[in-house]
Amino acid sequence: MNGQIKEIAMRLRGLRDVLNISVDEIATSCKVSAEKYEGYETGKHDIPIGVLENISKKYNIGLTALLFGEEPHMKSFYLTRAGQGTAMERTRAYKYQALAAGFTGRKADPFIVTVEPDADEKPIHLNSHNGQEMNYVLEGKMLLSVGGKELTLNEGDSLYFDATLPHGMKALEGKSVKFLAVIL
Repeated sequence: MNGQIKEIAMRLRGLRDVLNISVDEIATSCKVSAEKYEGYETGKHDIPIGVLENISKKYNIGLTALLFGEEPHMKSFYLTRAGQGTAMERTRAYKYQALAAGFTGRKADPFIVTVEPDADEKPIHLNSHNGQEMNYVLEGKMLLSVGGKELTLNEGDSLYFDATLPHGMKALEGKSVKFLAVIL
């Protein structure tokens, strides 16, 4: 388990302890089994961003606090210079760069997401979370599955969708894909 995932897992456990929430209760709110959720807290399972988004909204905890352990402080504006967003690498294949991590009271969570190609051609890992999402491809080509429908998105393409539908993506043509993801 990489260090960032371990830190997120510890924050999840700490949040559950502070709020006195059972594993069953938080697992239900995340729409996963208790065993799967326990795997998130121990680092046995990768923690999907959708799970973190569900926890963030359900328990009124900033997504930034779960991801990076810091509360945002800026209220007027928050500038993110090119390549300087707070980064988190969920797995070797997924890298998230937060673009508004320091802005408090955000209505949306924008990220630059980089997905590396999968040499093993595993099936797409699906997740879901409350709200809506928009993905805009900046570089490369990706397969995006939403609610059982598979769509190929090229550079410059975008898709806005109901994030409660199971969704996931993978890079195509053996090259990484970079896209803007905005979670509402």
